[in-house]
Amino acid sequence: MHAPRDVASIRLDNALALFDEFVRNTIKHPDAATLRGLERRFAERLQIQPSYWSQIKSRSRLIGERLARQFEQCCQKPVGWMDAEHAAGAAPAVAAAPAPADDPLPQDDDERFIVGLVLTYYRRHPQRARTRLLDLLGEVLTPEPAPAPRPAAKAAPSPQAELDEWRKLQSGIAPLKPRKR
Repeated sequence: MHAPRDVASIRLDNALALFDEFVRNTIKHPDAATLRGLERRFAERLQIQPSYWSQIKSRSRLIGERLARQFEQCCQKPVGWMDAEHAAGAAPAVAAAPAPADDPLPQDDDERFIVGLVLTYYRRHPQRARTRLLDLLGEVLTPEPAPAPRPAAKAAPSPQAELDEWRKLQSGIAPLKPRKR
């Protein structure tokens, strides 16, 4: 029979387990570029400074009650998860229900990363970002020609007709409001 462990040790083990889970979920095919910055991204996910995460890992800082609840919330664990021992390699606790596909909020770390990149680009160069992003989205969202041939009664639209249709659709979209300074 083992002696009961203190809450600080249990929370540290659970925080390290959360980091391991984050690494497993983030790295599908490990390479050097992916491995760089994982601790920083994990700290961002927990909404703490990377140096603070480093201090927690090195045991020079303890995870208090409020921080434990913050870890649980940010990692979609039930309240109290950080305070309970979990068997190594056990299935992770039930996470929050997955977001529907049409949910506009980022659903995982990859989506949050892309949204962050776009925001950073937009905040640094709003006019250029607006123009380039609309051009890119125009290319991606332009409908592709149907693979099956259309009935003989109706001819396939010409590329010019498709371009005109796209411009007509684009003209109906209101421009972004200028950023207030």
